[in-house]
Parts: sequence; C-alpha cells; structure tokens
Amino acid sequence: MSADLIVLRPEGLYCPAGGFHIDAWRPVERCVVTHAHADHARAGCKAYLAHTDSAGALRLRLGADIALSTLKYGERLVLGGVALSLHPAGHVLGSAQVRVEHRGEVWVVSGDYKLEADGTCAPFEPVPCHTFITESTFGLPIYRWPAPAQLRAEIDAWWRANAAAGRASIVFAYAFGKAQRILHGVDPGIGPIVAHGAVEGLNAVYRAAGVPLPDTVRVQDGKLDKRALAGALVVAPPSVAGSPWLRRFGAHSDAFASGWMQVRGARRRRGVDRGFVMSDHADWPGLLGAIAATGAGQVIAMHGQTASLVRWLREQGLTARAFATEYGDAGGGEDAAPAPPAGEGVA
Repeated sequence: MSADLIVLRPEGLYCPAGGFHIDAWRPVERCVVTHAHADHARAGCKAYLAHTDSAGALRLRLGADIALSTLKYGERLVLGGVALSLHPAGHVLGSAQVRVEHRGEVWVVSGDYKLEADGTCAPFEPVPCHTFITESTFGLPIYRWPAPAQLRAEIDAWWRANAAAGRASIVFAYAFGKAQRILHGVDPGIGPIVAHGAVEGLNAVYRAAGVPLPDTVRVQDGKLDKRALAGALVVAPPSVAGSPWLRRFGAHSDAFASGWMQVRGARRRRGVDRGFVMSDHADWPGLLGAIAATGAGQVIAMHGQTASLVRWLREQGLTARAFATEYGDAGGGEDAAPAPPAGEGVA
C-alpha cells in the first residue's frame, strides 16, 4: 500500500512527496493556504501559495511584504513531482480546495467550504479524488441552514422594522466573509449602511476583486447625522459587542449571524435581541453531499464534529478517520461561538 499523500505533523498537514504544508499552524518553509481566515493562514512562513483572490486579504492580515505566489482556479503547478491545483470552496473570497496528485493517486484537502452560492465568492465545485480531507465544523444532523433567500428576507424585515421604530440595527458578523455576505444580500434602499473599520478594510478587498457591495460608510467619518444613524444597518465584528463604540448609535437592536444561532440558547448566551442562522461552513446535508460528489473511498475529517461524521461515514461503508488538529474537536475559525453546550463545539 502506498504511503499517504498527506500526513499530519506538529506544524499541520504536510505533503511529503511535494515538500509543502497546507494551512500550517506554525511557521514552515512553504505553505499552501486554502483561505485567509486566521486559523488557516498563520504568520511566519517563508513562502505562501494561495488563490489569486486571496492575495488582498492575506496581505492585509499577514503583511504586505509576505512572499506570496498565487494560482487561478484549475491552474496546475508541479512541486517535487506532485501536481497541485486549487479549486473553488465557496467559503469566502479566494477560498480553495487543494488537489494533489502523485503517481495516479489524488487527494483533496477541502479547507472550509459551503455548497450554497452566495455571490461573494466562486461557488463550491466537487473535485473527484481517492481521499477527501473534509472539515466537519457543523458535523451533526441538527445543522441545516435556511435557504439564502429566506435569510436575506429575515434580515431585511428586521432592519426595516427597526428603522421604522427609530432604532439602529446592529448585526455582529465576522469581518471577513460573513460581513460581506450580509452586505451583498441586503436591500440598500432601507437606509444607510455603516461598516466597522475592521469590516470596511475587507470590503475594499472584495470590491477590488469585483464583488458588488452596497455603499458603506464608517461612523467616524461623520457623514451621517443622528437621525440617519437611527435608521442605519451597522455591520460590526463580535468583538465590539458591549463596547463604548456602540454608544454613538443610541437606541438600537442587535443581532448575531452564525450557524450556532440554530442551537437552542445560543442567542441568549450571546446576549443579543436576534439570531440569524448564517454560516460560511457546510451544514450536515452539505457535508454529506460534498463527500458523495467527490467519489472518495477514504474520508478524513478534521475540525469540529469529527467523531459523529466519521461514525456515519463508516456506517455507509466508507473508510473514514479523523485528523486531530491543534483545535481538537473545537474547530476554531471565523464562525466561532464562545462556551457552547458540551458536545456542540466552538467553531
């Protein structure tokens, strides 16, 4: 039996035949990055390789002077006799699955992914392979996301009702990916839109990549008076919840956008008025659909609910196991929720 194409090392996933790591969580010589979220793109590597659309976010987050090479989707590169290519993951701008081929054997590392197209990044494409390394952040049958149109309608209705009552609508969402999905989907005719500085910097990256977003302003620019702010939609990272930054908006209603909002009690633990079930990760049907579409005979789960996914796959007759990452079953990443109930993970 041939040696595994991808193995787990203390630094992260490693391809021995090609001499490169994938999403290393410690500094390495050469790192292929699936996307620019902080748990997948770490500082300190000597050389990075990522999709072209990831360049802006990676340089913003890791430094403008990083040694970064890029590939387009489907473009092929040979490293140490291994053919490598990147394919759309549908997670955030520039997110990619990493396909590696050596001596006729094909492995695919999914990174993070979702199947529903949202208009802010290239939609997920299944990549046929022998072994599929999949995330399992929401790897339990309880996780099933609402249709995108339904979610957009819920956010618009909430914002519209708040504006009519003279309240600002503050939605907490992660600055990279989630925030831009919200902005791309809302009706800008309802009122002005304010983006926190952390969100606005990444909005610029999305706009530069050609993703259409509505006009946004930063509150410190002083372009909106108190009356306008009272009807505004404010998109901000979760870190500003309860901070003095919110005081300038006066009376407001707040919400949190996350896949964890489907879990009973999550909204209460967040201390917000409203929860929107929105995730940049695949739900349970999405995970199963993606795995089936690859045709892989072996599946390796990592991040999140690995045990439940591996057990289900084995029951279907597949060879399945898990990689234990530095996050354990926690998952990590930009869809994190603090202190969930036992067994629900934190990613």
